[in-house]
Amino acid sequence: MGHLEVKQPLPTVKVEQISPFLLLHHFGPMGVEAGSDPLDLGPHPHRGFEPVTFLYQGGIRHKDSRENEGVLQGGDVQWMTAGRGIIHSERASKAFLESGGVMEGIQLWVNLPKQYKMAQPGYQDIKSHQIPVLTEDDGGVSIKVVAGTYKGAKGPARTFTPILALQAQFQSGGYASIEIPGHFNALAYILNGEVTLNDNFSYTAEHLLHFRNDGESFTLRAKAASQVLILAGEPIDEPVASWGPYVMNTQTEIMEAMRDYQMGKMGVYVD
Repeated sequence: MGHLEVKQPLPTVKVEQISPFLLLHHFGPMGVEAGSDPLDLGPHPHRGFEPVTFLYQGGIRHKDSRENEGVLQGGDVQWMTAGRGIIHSERASKAFLESGGVMEGIQLWVNLPKQYKMAQPGYQDIKSHQIPVLTEDDGGVSIKVVAGTYKGAKGPARTFTPILALQAQFQSGGYASIEIPGHFNALAYILNGEVTLNDNFSYTAEHLLHFRNDGESFTLRAKAASQVLILAGEPIDEPVASWGPYVMNTQTEIMEAMRDYQMGKMGVYVD
């Protein structure tokens, strides 16, 4: 991803996917001088899934072949549906280029089931103030509900399959019981800090925790100020074929995606 250092906790040699989640990249945090673009991701295509960006710090400009354009600031989320095909770019925003600062975020790939892989592309530009925030442990933990319904709060992101996306921020000592539907796959990625899982083992920054879907809750207690991204979703029980920016069900469909892009069927990107 441009010139930023990127951590890839998913996929790994041991874990190919945690359906419906295909890929998780943590970029930054990186200090950037004014005038420098650490992203500089020029136009590139996608098909068959949803690329999602959780921006924690910095500024990003999105533009795509469907004439969508958005500017993300720290705390914002963009939820893009590639569907049948889209071309987009992600670059540092004008304001970030002028001022510099710290860039940090999560890029997540969410799979689409076969019936929606060729859906019309879409773009959700979700601002921080649109995301409901819950507090637990007398304010020791704040939880932003980006997608799904959690303890009565409904996230603004529209999804094709049942998904829960939570951004949790812990003060040192903060404690939270996280409720997950028993049939969902679930994971928690620790961006920074240190947390104890189920009052048992402790995990530090840049660790991904993968949960067996054999329960309906787990607890996190922060040993230091921490940020944790919690994702859960109903598994998609279908074959996955992927190549570069395309995620389909068969290799034939991958070849069709490559051909359609070369023929201009994913739209025309004009900067």
